[in-house]
Amino acid sequence: MSNALVIIPTYNEIENIDAILRAVFSQEKAFHVLVVDDNSPDLTAGKVKDLQTEFPDRLFLLQRHKKEGLGMAYLSGFKWALERSYDYIFEMDADFSHNPDDLIKLYTACHETGADVSVGSRYVKGITVVNWPLSRILLSYGASIYVRFITGMKVKDATAGFICYKRAVLEAIDLNKVRFIGYAFQIEMKFKAYKKGFQIVEIPVIFKDRIKGKSKMSGSIISEAIFGVISLKLKSLFAKS
Repeated sequence: MSNALVIIPTYNEIENIDAILRAVFSQEKAFHVLVVDDNSPDLTAGKVKDLQTEFPDRLFLLQRHKKEGLGMAYLSGFKWALERSYDYIFEMDADFSHNPDDLIKLYTACHETGADVSVGSRYVKGITVVNWPLSRILLSYGASIYVRFITGMKVKDATAGFICYKRAVLEAIDLNKVRFIGYAFQIEMKFKAYKKGFQIVEIPVIFKDRIKGKSKMSGSIISEAIFGVISLKLKSLFAKS
């Protein structure tokens, strides 16, 4: 039984899922993987089921009835993990924008150096993003500056989605009260951990844009992040008072 679970949410990732799972399972650390699939029309879940015969004790599948957003997929995965004995729970994309070889860096930061949350950061050492258009880099980097200014968090890549949480962090956060489902979900989770006094560290990683499949980014997701950050900060102030 592994102590570490990697949650990979999928929606139409049939072109990537086989390769990303094999890359995770090839790591020196024995990670388990939970794929949370939002009823992908391209039958991503079917491919995962095929691979379960090859990795029966390491690969798990949680099928949801419809696409409800990244946040809802991760929350379902978190709850699944907490019902079992995993001590370290990871978020990772299916499209190789997050390098599976960096999983051990995030694990080591939490397991050996005392971090409660380790974030694979694009901005802790300059800007380490490959194959993004300048407009998207400016949007993402600007959002991180905006989040730091509004929330007071020191995290330089608050929107990052490559993360390791210690079990205690997810147990301390009321997952049923997490509000956001898109881009802002990543900010909200870090902010809740920050407000509860957990140590968040950033590990530099190189982020590469997907080669196969389509991005899930949309205008509504960006709007949720912009206005959601203000909402998070105001709620925390009222909670203090």
